[in-house]
Amino acid sequence: MVRHFFLQQIYTQGYPAVYTITEVVQFWLSPEGKFVTIARLRPMNSWTESWLLHSDLEVRPNREFYDIVPTAIYPHKRVLPILKRNGYRGNFYHLTPFELFYALLTNSKAETLLKAGQHELLRYLVRTKYRGLGQYWASICICIRNRYMIEDGSLWCDLLRMLDILGKDLRSPKYICPTDLQKAHDHAVKAVRRQHEQEEKKKRHRQAVEAEALFKEQKSQFFGIAFTDGSIQVRVLESVQEYLEEGTAMHHCLFASEYHLKPNSLILSATINGKRMETIELNLETLKVVQSRGICNSTTEYHDQILQLVQQNRLLIAQRQSLSII
Repeated sequence: MVRHFFLQQIYTQGYPAVYTITEVVQFWLSPEGKFVTIARLRPMNSWTESWLLHSDLEVRPNREFYDIVPTAIYPHKRVLPILKRNGYRGNFYHLTPFELFYALLTNSKAETLLKAGQHELLRYLVRTKYRGLGQYWASICICIRNRYMIEDGSLWCDLLRMLDILGKDLRSPKYICPTDLQKAHDHAVKAVRRQHEQEEKKKRHRQAVEAEALFKEQKSQFFGIAFTDGSIQVRVLESVQEYLEEGTAMHHCLFASEYHLKPNSLILSATINGKRMETIELNLETLKVVQSRGICNSTTEYHDQILQLVQQNRLLIAQRQSLSII
C-alpha cells in the first residue's frame, strides 16, 4: 500500500503554531498489478495540492491527480518481496512511488531497464505510457549489451524516430549509441529537414507538371509579352515551373497559393539586369494591378516605377485578349 499524507501548518500572530497531518490517498496494489485508489475529494479546477479534508477516504475512480509527487518520503517502509526481486532498492528515480511500483509489477521490460541502470529511459517510458517501447526494444537491448547508458530518454527516443525516417539501421551501435547524444540528435534533425525539403520539392514539381496543361489553356495567348523602360524588364511567366521558381526565389506564396490556376489572374515578373525585383499580379477583367511584391512580400524602391511601366503597357495584354476572343 502506498499512502500519502497532507501536512499543514497554520500560523496566527500571538498564538502557537498549529500542525495537522491528514491521510489523503491510499493506493492498494496486489503482486499481480491490480490496484484500488482510496482517497479524499479534491476541489474542482484546483492547481495546487489542496484537498477537501472533511470528506471521507473512499474508493475513487483512478485519476492521475491522485498520484501526486511527494515532497518527502517516509524513510521506514516495507515493500512486497516481488518488488525487491524486480529491482527496487529504495530509489524512485524521479517517478512517484505508485508509478515505479506499478511498472515493476506489470511490465517485465521496466524491470529490465531498472536492473540495467537505464533509469532516465525508464522514467521517460513510464511517463509516456511506454510509447515506442515495443518498436525500439531491440535497440534498447543492444544499448544494454554495449553498456551504453542513455542519459536522456526523450532525446534518445527522438533520435531513433528520426533514424527510422532516414532509413538507418536501428540495430547498429554506430547510430544508436552516439558518444554525444545531443550532437547526434541535432545532426539527425538537419538530415530529416533536408529529406523533407527534397520530398516537398519533388511534390511541388509533380504538381507543376500536372497543372501545366490547364495553365497553358488559360494563359497561352499572353505568352511572349515583355516590355521595358530601359532599366526594368517585365515579362509574363509562361509555365507553372516558372511560377514555382519565382515563388521559391522571392520567398512568397505565388506557387503555394496556386496563382497559376486563377483564370482571371496574370502574373508578370519585373527584373533589373536579370535580378528579380517584384512579382506583379494583374486582373484580366479590369487590367489593373492587384499587387506587386518584392522578396518576402516587401515593397522595393522601384515599386512605383514598375507599376507605371505595367500601366503604360496594358494595351499589349488587352490586344491578346481581343485576339483570343476572335
